[in-house]
Amino acid sequence: MVVEDVMTEAPITVSSSTSIRKVIMTLFESDFRHLPIVDGGQLVGIVSDRDLRAFMTPSMIELEKPEEVQRRLAQPVSTVMNADVVSVTPETDLADVIEMMLDQKVGAIPVVRPDTQELVGIVSYVDVLRAAQELFED
Repeated sequence: MVVEDVMTEAPITVSSSTSIRKVIMTLFESDFRHLPIVDGGQLVGIVSDRDLRAFMTPSMIELEKPEEVQRRLAQPVSTVMNADVVSVTPETDLADVIEMMLDQKVGAIPVVRPDTQELVGIVSYVDVLRAAQELFED
């Protein structure tokens, strides 16, 4: 089984200049936990709900300073995204993806075209579990 068999195609993305406020709302509204960051059609990073919680926690502790919360929410997602993003191609073996997720401790990996690095999908641990569930049902 390969990534293309289980990935989510054409995932929701944002640009690196998108505000953290907009990214949080996008994640909340879409019920996703990871959001690829794309500039000019190229994958430049990924952000997770965990990244955002870590970024916002210091200001949330100081609730007496709402201006600090607003300042943080207005910053671009590039300040918190992981720019050293691991990616795979649609032809990558699913066993390799599982190993990468475990080694890198990530819950989702963007899927890019091997020739252009254009984002074509994302494979998450949920996608992997669904594939495993289908195998057990057969």
